[in-house]
Amino acid sequence: MEASLKIGDKAPAFTLEATTAEKLSLSDYLGKKNVLVAFYGMDFTPG
Repeated sequence: MEASLKIGDKAPAFTLEATTAEKLSLSDYLGKKNVLVAFYGMDFTPG
């Protein structure tokens, strides 16, 4: 089942791998910094 977020919803917990191979979790920044998550569809793919 696909989850949807609405404006004002809290972001779900997640961990991603940075381009440096470092694992970054959203919770690492809780209460410390503003976080902007940008997704680039098909980035680094041919075509």
